[in-house]
Amino acid sequence: MADERRFRGPVDLHTHSSVSDGTETPAELVRAAAAAGLGTVAITDHDSTAGWLDAAATGAQVGVTVIPGMELSTRVEFASVHMLGYLFDPANEALVAETTRIRDGRMRRAEDMVRRIAQDYDITWDDVLAQATEGATVGRPHIADALVARGLAEDRSAAFAGILHWRSGYFQPHYAPEPLTGVRLIREAGGVPVLAHPATGSRGSVIPENRLRRLVDAGLFGLELDHRENRQEGVAQLRAYAARYGLAITGSSDYHGAGKPNRLGENTTDPAVVDRMIEEATGAAPFYA
Repeated sequence: MADERRFRGPVDLHTHSSVSDGTETPAELVRAAAAAGLGTVAITDHDSTAGWLDAAATGAQVGVTVIPGMELSTRVEFASVHMLGYLFDPANEALVAETTRIRDGRMRRAEDMVRRIAQDYDITWDDVLAQATEGATVGRPHIADALVARGLAEDRSAAFAGILHWRSGYFQPHYAPEPLTGVRLIREAGGVPVLAHPATGSRGSVIPENRLRRLVDAGLFGLELDHRENRQEGVAQLRAYAARYGLAITGSSDYHGAGKPNRLGENTTDPAVVDRMIEEATGAAPFYA
């Protein structure tokens, strides 16, 4: 069980730093969590664990427990599905190999998209790299930031609604495994998988129950239902599924610094759920403050 002397709420289980598509370094992110009154924060950069140690060191300084995690990219046909993984072994060979493949695919996709966009707009690959910190997983948010810097979009949201929209003609998918593979990889690395913001589809559409059941059988721990982008009609159905299959329910901000309007702590997770998560995990432990 978690050490109650060191583990405390409020708990925000989904945040991004500049290691992926956030605008703050891991250290700045944890300081922002402390300023927001959080007792515990998970760092869940896309397909990367590179921010864990800096976040942990800062958490020890400012009194914030850090839950090490990641948002693993998965996909069903052309639909992106994000899988949050917590407390897994960051050195697990299968997971490292898969995330490396995903990041490489994301980079190639980003370069291809920029080449296509550059045929119609004044933007270069160097413009995109200028928006990413060294070692970051480069992706569409960095292209969005480059478009903003070039005066081609007002902000990230406008870039995604316009030039980077999948209907624009510039979009293309990148490699990602199936969600079932994602759940298995996280579990085999000793971690705990949670399906991220699963009710963001049009008209609140949600994962079919038979597909969800396969994820549960593979080890799915929970559903991130308290999230600003989830549609309430979908959340109602997923709460019923969670009760039926014994899935935990988490709440998170999906904070990206200045990259999104989401604010730290706007949704939080019951500390009892985090206790259960820590008890199940065998790959890594929280970085207690």
